[in-house]
Amino acid sequence: MAQQSRFWNRHAKGYAKRPVADEASYQNKLAVTRGYLNLDMEVLEFGCGTGTTALTLAPLVRHIRAIDISAKMLEIARAKVESAGIGNVTFEQSGIDDLNAPDAAYDAVMGHSILHLLDDKEAVIAEVYRMLKPGGVFVSSTACLGGTMPVLRVILPIGRFFGLLPLVKFFTAAELERNLTDAGFQIDHRWQPEKDKAVFIVAKKV
Repeated sequence: MAQQSRFWNRHAKGYAKRPVADEASYQNKLAVTRGYLNLDMEVLEFGCGTGTTALTLAPLVRHIRAIDISAKMLEIARAKVESAGIGNVTFEQSGIDDLNAPDAAYDAVMGHSILHLLDDKEAVIAEVYRMLKPGGVFVSSTACLGGTMPVLRVILPIGRFFGLLPLVKFFTAAELERNLTDAGFQIDHRWQPEKDKAVFIVAKKV
C-alpha cells in the first residue's frame, strides 16, 4: 500500500485540477445513487480521492465516512469540506483492508474507480458485504480492462516498476459481476455508457 500511497500523493494536485472525464456519465451515476439514499443512512466511501462524490451526496444521508490511502488527496478533501461548511463527512487515511468497522455497520458503501486498483478485489468485495446491513447497497464504478488493448498488460507493469503508474488489475465486467454475486450480492442496477467506459453497478446485500 505504501507504493500506491506515494504514487497518489505525488499526483493529488494534478488529479484535483482535472475535470471529470465524462461529466454526463458522472451525473447519471450520481442521479441513480441518489435514488438509493435517504437521510437515515450511514455511508462508507473507500478510495474517496479528493472527496467530490462524498461532498455531493452528503446532504442526502446522515453521515459519510470517506477513506483514502493518500494523505495529500485527503488534505484537498478536507479543505473542500471546510470551505463548503459540510459537517456530516469525515475523512480518514486508511485502506479498506485496514478499516476497523463492525459487521452490518453501513447502509451503503461506495467504491468508485478503485476496484481495478486493488490487489485482491474479491477480498475487498467480501469485506464490503460484511460491513453492509441486510438490504444495503454497494455502489461502484469500475474500469474493466480485461480483453481490451493487450498492449496495456505490458505498459502498465513497466510504468508501475518505475513508479510512473499505479497497480492496475485486468478483468472483465462479467468477471466483476460474478465476483459480486459469488460474495452474496444481487445486481440491482448495471450501466455502461459505452463499451470502453467504466461499468457502474449497484449491488444489493440480500
